[in-house]
Amino acid sequence: MPDRYAYLGPEGTFTEAALLTLPGAERAERLPFATVPAALDALRVGSVDRAVVALENSVEGSVPTTLDELATGEQLQIISEIHLPVEFALLVRPGTGLGDIKTVASHPHAQPQCRRWLAANVPDAEWRASTSNAEAAQHVADGLYDAALAGSFAAARFGLEVLATSVHDVEGAVTRFVELARPCPPPAPTGRDKTTAVAYIRDDHAGALLEILQEFFVRGINLTLIQSRPTGAGLGSYLFWMDFEGHVADARVGEALMGLRRVCADVRFVGSYAAADGTPPQVRRGTGDADFAAAAEWLARVRG
Repeated sequence: MPDRYAYLGPEGTFTEAALLTLPGAERAERLPFATVPAALDALRVGSVDRAVVALENSVEGSVPTTLDELATGEQLQIISEIHLPVEFALLVRPGTGLGDIKTVASHPHAQPQCRRWLAANVPDAEWRASTSNAEAAQHVADGLYDAALAGSFAAARFGLEVLATSVHDVEGAVTRFVELARPCPPPAPTGRDKTTAVAYIRDDHAGALLEILQEFFVRGINLTLIQSRPTGAGLGSYLFWMDFEGHVADARVGEALMGLRRVCADVRFVGSYAAADGTPPQVRRGTGDADFAAAAEWLARVRG
């Protein structure tokens, strides 16, 4: 069991709540960091054994800082994912009413998920950005802001009151968190796995994305997420972050990664791990491991 976990702090964040769902995490040392890059750097230098960070939200989409750190920073590897239902509460100092609220603080990913609720219930309040929702709660406790969007579990930790619950514009929001380690052998395949990779296009040309997608299509691999991000090397220089069904140990996934390596300037393997929703991939006829093995045997006979 890992002894030390890094996560986006301070205490009382949804990231800490996600971390606590991991087996044995309640007995491990949990170290909060002010930013996602700081938490990941602690893992890179060996100050901690694992890190947990948010990667994607069902309402607001991907977290760019996490994507960029994992795509272009010193390599780390996803070993598991966590899906955490996220419901915000409006936290205030004792005695504060809705009419008293002139400023509301939260992490930048939280505000778009609650924009219409805030407009309807505290129309005169201005939003302020914090590095985390727990930090926003701390700022309210310190008197810097009037209210914070955070998990209701953070109220007791910061001496605040829950003025409103179920603060959201879309019901049932879920945030995807990932558990990260330094590069290592991936967890064994479960049959219900997901793989993440980053592909760097060789140059900006017609059909560059099609070349990438073709490697998955011909092998019957379903992409669950694809997102382009600039590499920082100049206009027209892009990478593609991809999540797809299957494990690197699967023949179809291995061949797709080799195909990407042939057509792309570079490919970064970010991890194969059990899918949090437990959904098995739909393996199309002719793309299972037995089909690849049979085809290889046939080719060997032809060549022989």
